[in-house]
Amino acid sequence: MWRLCRTAVACEVCQSLVKHSSGIKGSLPLQKLHLVSRSVYHSHHPTLKLQRPQFKTSLQQFSSLTNLPLRKLKLSPIKYGYQPRRNFWPARLAARLLKLRYLILGSAVGGGYTAKKTFDQWKDMIPDLSDYKWIVPDIVWEIDEYIDLEKIRKALPNSEDLAKLAPDLDKIVESLSLLKDFFTTGHKLVSEVIGASDLLLLLGSPGETAFRATDHGSESEKHYRKISDKEKIDQLQEELLHTQLKYQRILERLEKENKELRKLVLQKDDKGIHHRKLKKSLIDMYSEVLDVLSDYDASYNTQDHLPRVVVVGDQSAGKTSVLEMIAQARMFPRGSGEMMTRSPVKVTLSEGPHHVALFKDSSREFDLTKEEDLAALRHEIELRMRKNVKEGCTVSPETISLNVKGPGLQRMVLVDLPGVINTVTSGMAPDTKETIFSISKAYMQNPNAIILCIQDGSVDAERSIVTDLVSQMDPHGRRTIFVLTKVDLAEKNVASPSRIQQIIEGKLFPMKALGYFAVVTGKGNSSESIEAIREYEEEFFQNSKLLKTSMLKAHQVTTRNLSLAVSDCFWKMVRESVEQQADSFKATRFNLETEWKNNYPRLRELDRNELFEKAKNEILDEVISLSQVTAKHWEEILQQSLWERVSTHVIENIYLPAAQTMNSGTFNTTVDIKLKQWTDKQLPNKAVEVAWETLQEEFSRFMTEPKGKEHDDIFDKLKEAVKEESIKRHKWNDFAEDSLRVIQHNALEDRSISDKQQWDAAIYFMEEALQARLQDTENAIENMVGPDWKKRWLYWKNRTQEQCVHNETKNELEKMLKCNEEHPAYLASDEITTVRKNLESRGVAVDPSLIKDTWHQIYRRHFLKTALNHCNLCRRGFYYYQRHFVDSELECNDVVLFWRIQRMLAITANTLRQQLTNTEVRRLEKNVKEVLEDFAEDSEKKVKLLTGKRVQLAEDLKKVREIQEKLDAFIEALHQEK
Repeated sequence: MWRLCRTAVACEVCQSLVKHSSGIKGSLPLQKLHLVSRSVYHSHHPTLKLQRPQFKTSLQQFSSLTNLPLRKLKLSPIKYGYQPRRNFWPARLAARLLKLRYLILGSAVGGGYTAKKTFDQWKDMIPDLSDYKWIVPDIVWEIDEYIDLEKIRKALPNSEDLAKLAPDLDKIVESLSLLKDFFTTGHKLVSEVIGASDLLLLLGSPGETAFRATDHGSESEKHYRKISDKEKIDQLQEELLHTQLKYQRILERLEKENKELRKLVLQKDDKGIHHRKLKKSLIDMYSEVLDVLSDYDASYNTQDHLPRVVVVGDQSAGKTSVLEMIAQARMFPRGSGEMMTRSPVKVTLSEGPHHVALFKDSSREFDLTKEEDLAALRHEIELRMRKNVKEGCTVSPETISLNVKGPGLQRMVLVDLPGVINTVTSGMAPDTKETIFSISKAYMQNPNAIILCIQDGSVDAERSIVTDLVSQMDPHGRRTIFVLTKVDLAEKNVASPSRIQQIIEGKLFPMKALGYFAVVTGKGNSSESIEAIREYEEEFFQNSKLLKTSMLKAHQVTTRNLSLAVSDCFWKMVRESVEQQADSFKATRFNLETEWKNNYPRLRELDRNELFEKAKNEILDEVISLSQVTAKHWEEILQQSLWERVSTHVIENIYLPAAQTMNSGTFNTTVDIKLKQWTDKQLPNKAVEVAWETLQEEFSRFMTEPKGKEHDDIFDKLKEAVKEESIKRHKWNDFAEDSLRVIQHNALEDRSISDKQQWDAAIYFMEEALQARLQDTENAIENMVGPDWKKRWLYWKNRTQEQCVHNETKNELEKMLKCNEEHPAYLASDEITTVRKNLESRGVAVDPSLIKDTWHQIYRRHFLKTALNHCNLCRRGFYYYQRHFVDSELECNDVVLFWRIQRMLAITANTLRQQLTNTEVRRLEKNVKEVLEDFAEDSEKKVKLLTGKRVQLAEDLKKVREIQEKLDAFIEALHQEK
């Protein structure tokens, strides 16, 4: 570089010498000058046909090769020049003097310019460490208090002393003028001097070698003329490409070193050396805003228009591979031709000391430098995707949020969408194609979303579907970046390389884009590391014809350049749109607060989670109140419920069959046998069922009964669901029936009534039971024979034909009972025939089965009335009972039976009450707590059970406030970073 600068100064001197030379006839043509002077230094001359292409010091916007120093040209030492006809010794002397002056002048001017440019370049390469000012100890900023910097400044030499050390340029120019006047004898002398000087400066050889080079000038000049212009241009282009790649590697090496330094700084802070809390990064704050927005129901015309990078493409186009290269980790599930991305994955990339990944709803960190953690992360992502996909579906719109931190990562938010498909294959849901299109459109219709369109370069461009979709969502290409993947396969397989250029430039598609890029995502081996893929990509583009033939520009290749471009575009879009989005949420918040004040002025703004916590406390209080029910209340409820359950069996299957025997011994034997069978098979189970149903009824009563003015009907559905689920989960103790069977059996075997009070209680119990059965029988007879004469006259009711037949049969059977009040329970065949003939004689045709059914109810009523009369007689029979009914016609064995039943009910109720209060109520309370905990973790369940305008309004108000606060904090941090 310093040689080029020196030669540039020398070139200006040559031009001035040629222009101001006096005493020479004619002018020296530019073609006669030295070849290097014509090709490099005199490129501005209008008559020069072969010009050196201009080097651009800065490439396009997204290039990583910006502001790179040019590589010095390596030209072969070609010896040719102008051969003088005679040997002139003054010319040799002048050449030596001029050489000395050139060296002094070139060293002074070129050295200063080179030093300044090198300083500027290294200044640009130094990373911006303004964010890490806090790392420097405070004593550094207060060093002027301890060290007198003014004394040190005065001790240093001033500018005048430094100027004395620099060469006197005025004297140098004056000496050059004298030499120019001295060498005015002819153009040949000047040409020889200039040629020798140029060769000396370019080749760095001694003066003798420079002069000897002129001896073979004619042959070299002929050889040079044989080189065509096209070959020279190709050579220069190749030199430029090698220079760019060289400085690309230098820049990557410097960035790698910078990454390591930043990593060390952040690690030191993690260890607590500086004891200062790191602020949350901008990208993390922005990602939190997007997470809150993803759960927000935009029902108030406030849509999510914050920027994201939406990665779309055809299935197996390489979307996930590009995302992995940007994230620098192979962290996504992969399969051969199988759909792996089944739901959107939001990846937030940020810088950090360690290369780790973690989910939004989890605290576990996956170390991306370890293969075990990478495998676990891929497995976890696949599980979450399958969990999001509902039964009967293939893809899901639910988003998986993932944060990836690491040194050197570009800060941005990317959303990897399921690949667009053209045909639904076997194993997929029929609506898979439409679902993928709807998900992609939902993300791309955001006017601030950056669309990263991925196109597979190894397949025909006409088979792509995603380009049409992208062109519909962004017809002007203002936010679309096109990426061509698998360029290595495309260059190998495509017959026409220009076709790749047409794809990159977007000429084969109707889609327009903000930028076009070409990348290589590896050799197709899933076990390749990121470093191996990057080295393969760099090696490919270094030898690729696409760059050598200028079909692709240097800033359009490699995933690294793509990452820089996307990051720049992302933050540009964020800065342009975030404040507008914040203003829209401020307006929405005002509208929601106004609506709440008008509709619910006396209620607090409780969202769904807060309402659930309030309901949870009420439910637990009600369960606790269940344990405060008195023992008397439990036993009364249990005894009454158990008798209602077993009364039919006792009357119909035990008492009536035994009472119809008309013999006390047979009565007691029948009763003992039936009670034993009943206790062994049915009674304990019935008792447990009654206890469980009683507990449910009491629990339901506490849960559903209104609480007066404090009752909030918004909790009714939740309480009902908790009650049903708790009862469903509750199971009675299996050992309860066994212990209860023994207790009941002992109670029924006891026949000893101790006092008159118990005797009267048994009679009262028997009368109630028989009276209830008698009432049921009267109702059955009334339904059978129809209304009596009173109801017919007062209520204008009539009997049906069947009821008239039953009434005539009833009257005939009642006549039979009056004749024989001690008639047995069953009719004889001859009695049935007699009744039928008597009815037929009156013109009533009856069936024997109708006679039997009518007789059953008539005899039942007659028997129950007789038993009730017997109860009245037994009221004074306790004395005879104590004497075991000896020498007495009064037998009250039926009263003893009902006393045994009553005592069994009391003992069973007491036992069940103890089990309820000591065990089952606590187990039910535990079940209720478990159900509430499960409901608390199930957001869908809470949304289903806590519904209504009030809940939704409070939910929206809370989320809008949270979004606004996070947006304001992000905007403030964004301004501070500027």
